[in-house]
Amino acid sequence: MNELHYLELHELSLLIRSGKLSPVEVTEAQLARIEALDGRLHSYAQVTAERALEQAREAERELARGHCRSPLHGIPLAFKDLLHTAGVVTAAGMPLRRDFIPREDATVVARLREAGSVMLGKLQMTEGAFAIHHPDIVAPNNPWHAGHWAGASSSGCGVATAAGLCYASLGSDTGGSIRFPCAANGLTGLKPTWGRVSRHGSFELAASLDHIGPITRSARDALFLLSSIAGHDPADPTSLPSVCLQVDSLEGSFQGLRVGVDEQWISDGVDPLIQQALSQVLGIIQAGGGKLHRVRMPDTRAVSANWESHCGVQTALAHASTYPRRAAEYGPALSRLIDGGRALSGMDYQRILLDGQRFHGELEALLKDIDLLLAPVQPYAAPSHEQLANLAQDPEANRRLIQFTAPFNVSGHPCLSLPCGFTAEGLPIGCQFIAGKGAEALLCRAGMALQSVTDWHKVRPTGF
Repeated sequence: MNELHYLELHELSLLIRSGKLSPVEVTEAQLARIEALDGRLHSYAQVTAERALEQAREAERELARGHCRSPLHGIPLAFKDLLHTAGVVTAAGMPLRRDFIPREDATVVARLREAGSVMLGKLQMTEGAFAIHHPDIVAPNNPWHAGHWAGASSSGCGVATAAGLCYASLGSDTGGSIRFPCAANGLTGLKPTWGRVSRHGSFELAASLDHIGPITRSARDALFLLSSIAGHDPADPTSLPSVCLQVDSLEGSFQGLRVGVDEQWISDGVDPLIQQALSQVLGIIQAGGGKLHRVRMPDTRAVSANWESHCGVQTALAHASTYPRRAAEYGPALSRLIDGGRALSGMDYQRILLDGQRFHGELEALLKDIDLLLAPVQPYAAPSHEQLANLAQDPEANRRLIQFTAPFNVSGHPCLSLPCGFTAEGLPIGCQFIAGKGAEALLCRAGMALQSVTDWHKVRPTGF
C-alpha cells in the first residue's frame, strides 16, 4: 500500500477488477497525497475532490454489480487545464479565463468519463499552452529537482504523474509539450498522429499543430489510455475517419523492426550524455532482433526555425476575441507570440507552409523504408531555470531546443517519448521513437520492448 500511488495503470486496473482494491480506497489515497504534497509541487490548477469521490463511489457500485465499463473503470486520472470539463473552470493557464466554466466536456474527457475513470482535477499549464507560465501563476516544480525545468506547457501533467498525484494524465503537444515534460520527469508520453485523437473541447494554441495525448509511466499505459480516447469524432471534422485504434498485440518486441538512425542529426549539438544514452538504446534494439538502418533525415532546420511564426499566426486567430482588446491581461511571452503572428505577411506565412509540406513529403518517403526513427527529445537534460531564462533570449538556442520535437507537430507524425537514463545529478533524460502516421501501436510495441529489459521508467523521484 505504501507504493499504491506509483502503480502503473494496467497494474491498478487488474487490482480493481479483481476486487483487491476499491475505487473509493484508491481515490481517497490520491486525494490525501495531493493535499499533502501539492503545496510543494503546484501541479494542480484545481482539485475536484467531491466529483472524484462521487465518481469513485459510482464505479464501486457498478463493479460490485459485475458491470465493468472498461479497464479504466475506477482509476483516478487528471487533465491538463485546456480540456473542457463541464461545470469545472477551464482556465488554460490564463488569469483572464479564471471564470470560464464549460457547459460540456471535451470529447476526450467525455470518453474517459464513459469508460468509468475518476477525475481528480485540472493540471496547471503555461499561459495558453505556449512556452512560459503567466506571471500571476505559480509554475509547477520538477519533483526530481525544483531548480530545473518541468517541461513546457504540460508541466502540471508531468509533475503530477511523476510524483504519484495521479495515475496518468492527458496533455497536449504543439511543439513538444507532451514529450518535454516526459523527458524532464522520467515519464512515457505519446503524441499521436494528428487527427487520431479529437481536439473538440480543447483550448487552441495552434489548430494544425495541436495534438492531445497520454502522459503515463510506461509505454503499455500510453497504449492503454490512447485506446480509450482515439477514434473519429463527428464534433471534430479534422479527426481521422478510423473507428478505433487497431492493436494487434500487447507484447513488446524489436524483432524484425527496421529502425532508422541518422547519426549526424542525432549528434549535431547534442550533449554527449544524450548521445551515449541513444547508443545504449540502439544496442538494446539490436540485441532484441531489430535492424538498424543508416538514413539521412530530411532537413529540420527550416521547420524548427519557422515553428514560432507558424504557431503565432494560428494563435493570433485563436485569441482574436480577447487580443488585443484585453492585451494588458496577457503575459509577455504569449503577447509576443501573438504580436508576431499578427505582423507576419501572407507571403511569409505561405513560405512557412511550403517548407512544412516539403518536410512532410520527404519524411513520408523516408518512412516507407523503415518502421521507426530514433531521436533525442531535446539536445540536453532539463535545463535549470536560469539556463531556461537565457534560452528565451536566444532564437537559435530555442530552435535547437525544439529541433527534435516541433518538426513532427508540423508533419503530424506520431512520437513516443520515454526515459533512457539519468544525468550524474540524477535528472531523467529521454529519447523518442517516431513512426508513420497511424502507427501508434507499433511505437508502443517498441516502447514496451525497451521497457521490458530496462528499468529507467520505474525509477521515482526521491522525497515523494
